[in-house]
Amino acid sequence: MKGYLSYSLVALSAIFVVVDPLSAVPLFIAMTAGDSPEKRNAMARRACIAGAALLSVFALFGALIFKFMGITLGAFKFAGGILLLLTALDMLKAQNSRTRTSAEEQREGAEKEDVAIVPLAVPLLAGPGSVATVMVLMSKGPGFWVGIPVLGAITVTFLASYFMLRAAGLVDKVLGRSGNAILQRVMGLMLAAIAIQFMVDGLGDLLPEIVAHHD
Repeated sequence: MKGYLSYSLVALSAIFVVVDPLSAVPLFIAMTAGDSPEKRNAMARRACIAGAALLSVFALFGALIFKFMGITLGAFKFAGGILLLLTALDMLKAQNSRTRTSAEEQREGAEKEDVAIVPLAVPLLAGPGSVATVMVLMSKGPGFWVGIPVLGAITVTFLASYFMLRAAGLVDKVLGRSGNAILQRVMGLMLAAIAIQFMVDGLGDLLPEIVAHHD
């Protein structure tokens, strides 16, 4: 029991650090500028549920999924970088949604503006680093029931992430419209840099495999 308790603390520390919900808060504010508090909270909730579910699936079945589909972690990193880069470009251009007049068009627009799953849940919260971390923790944990501390750590991390993202609304009110516009462009630039780093890391993992394949 003592071994599982200590490993739970290790797993929680590792997963919380790599998910890093604090760094997602300013990006979340920038991406949801102008949205109502209700919509922002709903996106935060769905993003955390989706992120926790994804990491749980990869913790339990990640090795089998990657092996079955022939996917490497390098390819996963590169794909995540592309997703982030597309979002970053929109943020840098400060693109706003088109004005809608009917209720149906407003609902359509709201769906298109939803950032809960992409890129908030994937790859900002549950990105390649998070996936790799939970898979490593599952492979090196103590005993058969290693999934309990790892899944528990995922749950606690995303509960904390949800409350942090909910608090982003308070920061949004302080910034105001002009502050949000500035933050959106600055965060867009930072997000682009993160995206490029994801892609570079992915290529770094893939190149040795490509070279070995051609030799």
